[in-house]
Amino acid sequence: MVARALWALLAALRAGWCLLPQSGYLHPDEFFQAPEVMAGDILNLQVYYPWEFLSSSPCRTVVFPLMTSGVTYWVIKSLQQLDICSSCINSYTLLVSPRLLFTIFSFILDYSVYQLAPFWGADPWKALILLAGSYVTLVFYTRTFTNTLEGLLFALLMLLVSSRKSSGSSAEPTSSSLIGVITTAGFFNRPTFLAFALMPLLYWAGLIVDSQKSIKTLVNHFLKFILCACFTASVFITADTFYFTSVSLDNIYSTNKSSLIDTIVQLHDKMVVTPFNFLSYNLNPHNLALHGTHPRVTHFTVNGVMLFGILHILAISAGFKMLKKYVHQLTLVRWCYRGPPGPVHSEGSPTLLLFYFVPLAFLSLFSHQEPRFLIPLILPLVLFSASPNRAVEWKLLIVLFNLLGALLFGCLHQGGLIPSLFHLEQLIHSPASSSHPRHYTLLFAHTYMPPRSLLNIKKTDMHVEVIDMAGAGEETLCQTVEQRANNFTCSDCHVFIIIPGTVTATITKCGVSFKNETLIFPHLSMEDPPQIPVLSSGNWRSQLGLYILELNRDHQSL
Repeated sequence: MVARALWALLAALRAGWCLLPQSGYLHPDEFFQAPEVMAGDILNLQVYYPWEFLSSSPCRTVVFPLMTSGVTYWVIKSLQQLDICSSCINSYTLLVSPRLLFTIFSFILDYSVYQLAPFWGADPWKALILLAGSYVTLVFYTRTFTNTLEGLLFALLMLLVSSRKSSGSSAEPTSSSLIGVITTAGFFNRPTFLAFALMPLLYWAGLIVDSQKSIKTLVNHFLKFILCACFTASVFITADTFYFTSVSLDNIYSTNKSSLIDTIVQLHDKMVVTPFNFLSYNLNPHNLALHGTHPRVTHFTVNGVMLFGILHILAISAGFKMLKKYVHQLTLVRWCYRGPPGPVHSEGSPTLLLFYFVPLAFLSLFSHQEPRFLIPLILPLVLFSASPNRAVEWKLLIVLFNLLGALLFGCLHQGGLIPSLFHLEQLIHSPASSSHPRHYTLLFAHTYMPPRSLLNIKKTDMHVEVIDMAGAGEETLCQTVEQRANNFTCSDCHVFIIIPGTVTATITKCGVSFKNETLIFPHLSMEDPPQIPVLSSGNWRSQLGLYILELNRDHQSL
């Protein structure tokens, strides 16, 4: 009962924190791989389209953005059009509605863990608490990342390949079609899904070979898999081709037979297969270098610890012990093809560990390694960690680690940027601004890329200009600020500079003054971290804040 109550409390925390909402900003991809694009397409808002969604370089499928952020935006748009909610479209709903859908989807993980735990010899409620209490679940799985969808599809795949009869014996595989659909969908979502799918697919293939005595039945399973995979791929390719080539169905149906054939031929010539474009781009070392390169051991030594803490370290330790013990008894191939695990010993299940380490090893082959790439691995890790007598003595460390992770990534990390966009959206849409049109220039410096959609500006409105200076140097920043200060083109022009407190000293050297100053707290920029001596002084709040500075028209040197 205690375990169930604790899981329910953590589940409520997950949903409630999503609605608050979480202020931490993990990575630009949480906005620019779905919500920002859909806000522009469905709500006709001013947005920034990332290069992956341009017709000249289509590297991301549009299917999942349409099914997630697209659906939520269509719902709030419909509610507003039907006058059920007069102001449904605002910065809060634009942020929270896609996140809420992902939060609901995240409970697929909980269901999967509960169903899989007995199969892998783990305690179901212990595994559920490890999952629900992890900051990875609380923070990453409530955000609109393609990695989040990758983790959910990985969970479904593990659920499909791990089946057992009520008697405890291995069940005859009956889900070949669904496995084909999920594998292909995961590949189109992120081609790296194949790294996660490899072990489940090998395990599933081993079960089929062991349980089937008829070659005809065996071929039938694999044929179902291939046919459903091909059908799913055709759906994704068709949808992406229509989206990126801008050929509408209305145009096709309105054409005559001859023109229709020409249009179909044109579509065939312009066929868009986004995973191949993704792989072509990412297999080029020069392209990866543009996004940052890391040592090949970063996932093993840094990212795994950053995400999972002591659980990752215990898994590595157990892996080495198992390898040493079984190296002369079993080969890795036999591990992959063995049936459902027998009783779980203190070292844990070697097959389950392979579900964790094989994807980790494949992802380590690439030089660009970010922590979020590993979040799907939380499922096999908590199942392994919830085996008898494992991780019990580390309870306090696990709790403290996840509290720190939730605070750092859910609240502090770039935590002032989203609230600042909320503040600016209210300012831009205030009654005073509506009655007397004003022009706003919003200059962001030394922050993550601001999602323009949260400002809720229609594409037809030209009174707001957003300038992203990224990590511009002092000279470039001052030059831009001074230029804006000296070139007010109207009586109702307003220039705001959004900048971390750790960089405000740079602005004071630019020879401009400000008439309004708003501090958004907290905000931690790891690119411009606060200095420890300053934090220990009385000025610590400004160092952990984000400033919205309004430029004074009649500026004088500070």
